[in-house]
Amino acid sequence: MNPYLDFVYNIAKGIDKAKKLEVSGTKKVVDQDRKVLLFSPHPDDECITGLLPYRLQHELNAQIINVPMTFGSNIGRRKERLEELNNACAYLGWENLVIQDDLENLTYTDVIAILETFKPYAIFFPHDKDWNSRHVEVHHNVMAALKSMPKKFSTLAIETEYWGGMDTPNANVEANVEQVADLVAATSLHTKEVERNAYHLTLPAWMQNNVRRGAELVGGQGKAAPNFTFSTLYRIQTWNNGTLLPIYDGGRCFFCGAGSLKIVDYRYFLNEKSVSPVMQNT
Repeated sequence: MNPYLDFVYNIAKGIDKAKKLEVSGTKKVVDQDRKVLLFSPHPDDECITGLLPYRLQHELNAQIINVPMTFGSNIGRRKERLEELNNACAYLGWENLVIQDDLENLTYTDVIAILETFKPYAIFFPHDKDWNSRHVEVHHNVMAALKSMPKKFSTLAIETEYWGGMDTPNANVEANVEQVADLVAATSLHTKEVERNAYHLTLPAWMQNNVRRGAELVGGQGKAAPNFTFSTLYRIQTWNNGTLLPIYDGGRCFFCGAGSLKIVDYRYFLNEKSVSPVMQNT
């Protein structure tokens, strides 16, 4: 008898059962000085890569603002996708910033205006090899916008991955069961998208695989995996003085638990003090 049969069977059974679940509910958006912008290539990317924003929201009291850069190539679906996106963001307690009434794709000039308005504490955007053409386009639009900002502008610049994994992530961020469940639930509110492909139900498996990849990509070749079940990988840098700079040497694991995310001297990102910021475990 294969001792892993029940393990695999219960995964398949759980997915089959989860296909019948429905989600509702909203959380209040709280205005905070620490504003975090998610430049999302499509509606649903904010949920899929949203673990670190979720943790910044709950652990550092950051306000999460999603910026949908596109609403997909199917023009007939764009209004529906906006409604789904509003539902997903409301479920997480995130603001959804839509600046184009016609829901056309945003450009780097739009990104410049948003950065100037919000002066964000951190921004999230795809890395340059995230395979999907829209993801890659968003990366280049955000980078072009950053290069057009005044030299005094600074922020945490955090790259994400989904379709194509990063070769050099530097942050392996743990998720607990409740956090993963919230992200799955929010993703499920992109209802028509998950009807054609139930990728919300494979999100936990993707996050399990991130633990395997992150063990060595972040921790170092040959290193043991951290004692995570789920995680998401990121590349965290600062944008300062017109360029991307490392925020720390090597890679870091960010475990769950109060105080595990710490950014030293937030005033640095408001240009009040020129010191070296650090994100680390405590």
